[in-house]
Amino acid sequence: MGDRDPEIVIPGQGRRRESGEFVSQPAKLLRIASMIRELLAEVRQSSLDDAGRKRLREIYDRALAELKEGLSEELQQELGTLAIPLQGTPSESEIRIAQAQLVGWLEGLFHGIQAALWAQHMQARAQFEEMRRRGLPPGSPAQPGDAEPSGPGQYL
Repeated sequence: MGDRDPEIVIPGQGRRRESGEFVSQPAKLLRIASMIRELLAEVRQSSLDDAGRKRLREIYDRALAELKEGLSEELQQELGTLAIPLQGTPSESEIRIAQAQLVGWLEGLFHGIQAALWAQHMQARAQFEEMRRRGLPPGSPAQPGDAEPSGPGQYL
């Protein structure tokens, strides 16, 4: 990934990023990652015939296409350079390597998202602590003469 962690863009918020690393469908990515992880476990535990290996290649190719739909252009390009499509009837070892590589990339992506969310949480917490230190209620302007406070909020 790039110099910074990806962020999550929630569909329907009217916000569209022009560039940068972002994920617009995190739940879909998690489902696909779980499926790939289960397939990898299954391949490790059993021996596959030609038909099974062909089917796994089809699933792998479809999973890659679905993953790319929820990723920014930058992340799509990164995934495209790392996850090389399987050709013909791949061997079991080729399948295991490709799936392990994809699962590893997805786990790295999820760790990046978690780090970004944690950083956002810590930034919000620092801002809140700064407001408390200044004696300002949440939602008040940062400087006491900027605007007149509207009084206490309706929070519990």
